[in-house]
Amino acid sequence: MYLIVGLGNPGREYENTRHNAGYMVVDALAEKCGIDVLEKKHKALIGKGVVVGQKCILMKPLTYMNLSGESVMDACQYYKIDPTQELIVISDDISLEVGKLRIRKKGSAGGHNGLKNIIAHFGHDTFMRLKVGVGNKPPRMDLADYVLGHFTKEERTLMEEAAGRGAKAIQAILTEGPDKAMNLFN
Repeated sequence: MYLIVGLGNPGREYENTRHNAGYMVVDALAEKCGIDVLEKKHKALIGKGVVVGQKCILMKPLTYMNLSGESVMDACQYYKIDPTQELIVISDDISLEVGKLRIRKKGSAGGHNGLKNIIAHFGHDTFMRLKVGVGNKPPRMDLADYVLGHFTKEERTLMEEAAGRGAKAIQAILTEGPDKAMNLFN
């Protein structure tokens, strides 16, 4: 069983912000696979179903970004998920152009507080992740203001396309493995 986690912040005021790129991919994957992500459990909204023949739990933590590890750790322990093999975390990345995707099998948090908190809870950085580019912040702009800001109309179109490609990338990880998926989507 796989746990597929899209990082973001709950609440209407955070919808369609850069920091919610993970939520966007989970929503696209849920729609594609007919999974409702509505059950409140593990400090998150979850939905159980099958993605390309694999049993999966789709999850959107409700802990706010900086405490994402609480929710992810709780779900991994409850479902006996091996984070090094069965966890996929989807997050925004300011070092990638808007809409670009990058798959990794491990790595540092790169300054991302949600990833940093997950790494702190597990005590290691070995878990699969899909990074979704949201573009670099403009000079002299506060990073928090940038990632909590909304996309422009043009960026929104790119992000909708990226969410669909992100859903396909997750499916490729599940069917082809992360190495082949990296070759296809990075």
